Amino acid sequence: MPEKHLYEYAIVRVVPRVEKEEFINVGVILCSIQQQFLKCAIRLDKTKLQALDPDADPDTIQDHLNAFIRICKGEKAASPIASQNTASRFRWLTAVRSSMIQTSRPHPGLSHNLEETFKALFEAYVGAY
Repeated sequence: MPEKHLYEYAIVRVVPRVEKEEFINVGVILCSIQQQFLKCAIRLDKTKLQALDPDADPDTIQDHLNAFIRICKGEKAASPIASQNTASRFRWLTAVRSSMIQTSRPHPGLSHNLEETFKALFEAYVGAY
């Protein structure tokens, strides 16, 4: 039987009007420190965004979400944070913040296949992967 790997994941959310605390799930970040695995995928549903805030700028929000992906991948040009190790990048990406882009608290789990687990989490919380 394949070994199970400990992982943590968080849901990426867009909160267009922070004072209202309404949000839509737009992505998932999954990290397994033992496996040096860090993955993030994002899908911004512009219809849902406009329903929460008709004045929201989806292009600007998408740019900020793309920065999450670049930092997750370790693209050094994206930010000095991208140069850090897997665990540090995950902790930075999931740090509590009161901005338009937030994450849930990290949740732990065990997985035989991190890619499949990532896909299942994305489909459960965001939609088709």
